[in-house]
Amino acid sequence: MERILTHELFHFAWLRLGNPKRRSYEDLLRRELSNHVKGELGWSAECAKAALTRGEAARRTRRWREYVCESFCDSGAWVFAGSRRHQEFTLPSAARRIRRGWFEKSRLTRQISV
Repeated sequence: MERILTHELFHFAWLRLGNPKRRSYEDLLRRELSNHVKGELGWSAECAKAALTRGEAARRTRRWREYVCESFCDSGAWVFAGSRRHQEFTLPSAARRIRRGWFEKSRLTRQISV
């Protein structure tokens, strides 16, 4: 339940994040896709990622933007909810470290405006 609640709170953080940080996170996901990184940090992002078709990231379709938001919220829940292991955490450890680094670099591990 903690992970789900944290995910939902991150939807509010996403709205307040600002375009530069949202685009930065989007770029991180584009790099993952270009490197053929499989997996995600939650079911909602995993399903959204699986539904993407080729070229949606480049066109920034609605489905792509929804995936980016779900991925951000699942990643935020992974960073903050305290669960290190869960069957929904299928993103490889190297990609997890990069995502955690993005949250730290973006100063989101210190204060998040909701």
